[in-house]
Amino acid sequence: MKQQKLVYQSGSLNLEGRLAIPSRAGAAAGVVLCHPHPLFGGTMNNNVISAVSRALVEKGIATLCFNFRGVGQSEGSYDNGRGEADDARAAVSFLAGREEIDSSRLGLAGYSFGGAIALLAGMEDDTVKAVAAVSPAGLPEFGRAKPRLVVCGTWDSQIPVSKILQEEERISGGGAGTVEIVEGADHFWRGYEAVLADLVVTFFLRHLVNSAATPNRPN
Repeated sequence: MKQQKLVYQSGSLNLEGRLAIPSRAGAAAGVVLCHPHPLFGGTMNNNVISAVSRALVEKGIATLCFNFRGVGQSEGSYDNGRGEADDARAAVSFLAGREEIDSSRLGLAGYSFGGAIALLAGMEDDTVKAVAAVSPAGLPEFGRAKPRLVVCGTWDSQIPVSKILQEEERISGGGAGTVEIVEGADHFWRGYEAVLADLVVTFFLRHLVNSAATPNRPN
């Protein structure tokens, strides 16, 4: 695995990121990872983001982790989700332009606040072929039948599993989406990182690696 610290642009802002490339020949599929809430200590070094990144790279999928505006060395300040969605879109565009990456096989994922941002930014971006959200802090309108995964824990006090299950039919979108419930996990996923990462990796292997990317269709 090759890791590289980098800077990419979101509008006029310079944001810091970390690109991890698997040690395999040929252009790799890639996934952008969005961290938890900037105002509550969320960074690209979060335990969930780190665990998912490592697991993806081990299976041959490159990852781009980045800090939202105002976090770490990233310029700017918190923008109530609007600018952060732009940051995620810009990260996808940046990753798509890398020569090590197959731009036809890109995914977007996030955790908590980052999960909501990933769904918001990824569902309407044609460059993104699949979206995964872990304990997402919100759910957008799902206007397209794009593959999507929502994962939550039974002991999550911040994003109750009952709330996710109430939305399961809307998430599934006639078969486009999947909800996975992890028994015993809380919002912070301590001790359950490997279980969580396996679910996310399996999802992206299915939609970015083991089957050809297909055009997104209206629901």
